[in-house]
Amino acid sequence: MKVDYETEGVLFNIQRYSLHDGPGIRTIPFFKGCPLACKWCCNPESQRPGPELLFKNRDCIRCGKCLSVCPTQALSPDNPFFVDRTRCTQCGDYTQVCPTGALEMKGKRMTVGQVMRELQKEENLFRRSGGGITLSGGEPLAQPEFARELLKACKAKGWHTAIETTGLTSKEVIDEVFPWVDLALTDIKAIHPTVHRENTGVDNRRILENLLRISFITKTVVRVPVIPGVNDSPEEVRRIAEFAQLMMNVTEIHLLPYHNFGENKYALLGRDYLLRESAVKVDIGPLKAVVEGLGFTCHTGG
Repeated sequence: MKVDYETEGVLFNIQRYSLHDGPGIRTIPFFKGCPLACKWCCNPESQRPGPELLFKNRDCIRCGKCLSVCPTQALSPDNPFFVDRTRCTQCGDYTQVCPTGALEMKGKRMTVGQVMRELQKEENLFRRSGGGITLSGGEPLAQPEFARELLKACKAKGWHTAIETTGLTSKEVIDEVFPWVDLALTDIKAIHPTVHRENTGVDNRRILENLLRISFITKTVVRVPVIPGVNDSPEEVRRIAEFAQLMMNVTEIHLLPYHNFGENKYALLGRDYLLRESAVKVDIGPLKAVVEGLGFTCHTGG
């Protein structure tokens, strides 16, 4: 197969030694950019397509060095978030003079070749454990050419490939990307379009159509982030599982209990966390029973 190793994309992290996102030991490139804005998103730094500035207030010593470097005067100690994001161009110049790392750019442009040089450091672990690569984000399909060429490069090495996806893309992208995917980890957050739109910012009709299409191409796992007040009832989980029965190549449904581990990241981005009051602990047992009652293997947790 021909791989374009010069294809470029934006990643915000490469996580090693993961055990929860596919078989074996895995490495996870996290893609920047996502068309959804889920209220509970634990990676809000993934939503913007390009590199993005984080401000760590606890590390700032108010030395003022960054103020004279910023070309748009977007930085000010009088701003409660320090950064005026309506003026900031994400140039990153100020990070070069910050002595404490209080200003950090999240997101780096890389070619497929550069990413592969990082991924192959764990090649022996992949082979010994039956692991491989899982593309995550953000939404990898928001950078379809980059995702496709990276997956092709991984398959050329003989590695197992997986992708975590919301499914919000075009049919053409699905047909181009998923022949190179061994395992699709797909999210279903809600069945009713209104509920989905109110909590993610987008309608889910195209998402559900695309998940059906993906499941005809490759092995698929349905994942449900169980969010209090959104989809934590047995009735809603039943609707999701019944939709999964319409899909092909689906034998597992994973129930992922809500957590707020990413809440602190919102302040770094000058944003409010919208589910601050949603600390209700959901009893997963009845939901698991519903899934298993419909014939699926059910896993809970990451």
